[in-house]
Amino acid sequence: MKPKVLILYVPGTTREAELSIAFQHAGALTEILPLSPTQRSQPGWKDYQILALPGGFSYADALGAGKLWALELQTYFKEELQHFIADGKPVIGIGNGFQALVKSSILPGSTPTSQSPIVSLTVNHNGRFDSRWVYLQPQSQTCLWTVGLEGMIFCPIAHKEGNFQLTDPSQRTVLQQQDQIALCYHQPDGSPANGEYPHNPNGSQADIAGICNPQGNVLGLMPHPENHLFSFQNPHRVAHQSGLSLFKNGVQYAQQS
Repeated sequence: MKPKVLILYVPGTTREAELSIAFQHAGALTEILPLSPTQRSQPGWKDYQILALPGGFSYADALGAGKLWALELQTYFKEELQHFIADGKPVIGIGNGFQALVKSSILPGSTPTSQSPIVSLTVNHNGRFDSRWVYLQPQSQTCLWTVGLEGMIFCPIAHKEGNFQLTDPSQRTVLQQQDQIALCYHQPDGSPANGEYPHNPNGSQADIAGICNPQGNVLGLMPHPENHLFSFQNPHRVAHQSGLSLFKNGVQYAQQS
């Protein structure tokens, strides 16, 4: 049977339709629903095998990108979210969805050594909103979304607050040891971006574009692989390096679980 994907949107998100198309082409069924306290009276999340949080500008980025969305998740849906993750089901947050996962402390998921968040998605190094295409190299073999992916993914970014920083630099070693660095920005020839703009478009530490939790079932990333599924979307009009393989990994894992 095809797994069912729950795509949750809130006021200001804009990428739920593209995310639905990506999962459908990867072999899943999708349902797009609003996230609101009234949803608690509707059928629970247990009926779905994958959870996805789309990109956009939730609540107009009031109080910071993804902050109010994170508060809503933690206030009204904490139990549902914790059970979904604990059950090992695939979860993905892209762009604003990644910001919400970070600010709700779902990612990176490691036990913090202090009360302060260890990860921040802050203002781009150039201080501006940036929209451009980037190259991503899958890294993690623990993350179910990236395991086995060898070739680079070519897809767009569109954000002002996508600069991935660790408040404690030593935590980078923790992320590396636990294989939580899922995707990194690279140059077109496959070499690391080394922090150089525009290959690293926001100044992210260690060129990190996406991370997963220690269990590997929750992935957050700033770029938008759902916006490169077909060759006509590629600015070079070539049929390779699409983001579809990422979604196929998630769907195949859900089918086998």
